Amino acid sequence: MGEEAWDLIESVLTQGTLGLVNGAFYALLSLGLAVIFGMLNVINFAHGAQYMMGAFVAWMLLNWAGIGYWPALLLAPLIVGALGVVLERLMISRLYKLDHLYGLLLTFGLALIIEGLFRNQFGSSGLPYAPPAELRGAPLDLGYMVLPLYRAWVLVVAVVVCVGTWLLIEKTRIGAYLRAATENAPLVQAFGVNVPRMITLTYAGGVALAALAGVLAAPVYSVNPQMGSNFIIIAFAVVVIGGMGSILGSVLTGFVLGLIEGMTKVLWPEASATVIFVIMVVVLLARPAGLFGRA
Repeated sequence: MGEEAWDLIESVLTQGTLGLVNGAFYALLSLGLAVIFGMLNVINFAHGAQYMMGAFVAWMLLNWAGIGYWPALLLAPLIVGALGVVLERLMISRLYKLDHLYGLLLTFGLALIIEGLFRNQFGSSGLPYAPPAELRGAPLDLGYMVLPLYRAWVLVVAVVVCVGTWLLIEKTRIGAYLRAATENAPLVQAFGVNVPRMITLTYAGGVALAALAGVLAAPVYSVNPQMGSNFIIIAFAVVVIGGMGSILGSVLTGFVLGLIEGMTKVLWPEASATVIFVIMVVVLLARPAGLFGRA
């Protein structure tokens, strides 16, 4: 095999690996979207803004309170999740019996308001957020490339969180109650389960997943008010391709699409920005419910 062919293979493997890291963010974002839609039937367009808030909360904890990356991994999702509880109780809970369009319009408006407030306060330029010292060590030598240690950490965390969330919803009693509540809330409430509280905590959990993705993204991308709007359209495409409400489908699709996008940057660079949406169109034409969705 010639030298040019080896160079092409190495480039494809390199971009594919980096694409998996992007796919980790796609999977985490679409995981929260799938949880909220699958369990609550709410199209949460504010998800990108909540992802951005997670990154900003981590930045503020570091620069205003001296609290570093490791505590922020827990504190930022809790803080943003608490704000999600307030939003759900004050606004979103009033829309459950209405058409999906009302939830979409409300959360879209909330996203614009949140992004505007952060842009007014912090401007549009990115703010730096350095990874912790423990993850700035020697990169991993994969043979065909060296992968920064922090990006490898992001990949591992995304896999663990996605698998853990899927197991919680599909294989535990709490998940069974939640799935049953989405089908027949009065019956579940008759068994003594506080369904409204469960729904509120579910929305907060989906928001916290978005915030966790934001904390993980802060050292990789610049922390700026537009970072959520840059990802949310792709995250929605991932959820649609995987199947609206299918948690496993969204996670797998997120990783696979990140890989495809990365390899496309080598094989057909002009198409790398649109390949995900082309796949979405093809999937919707062939299977409107998505790859893992139910009609």
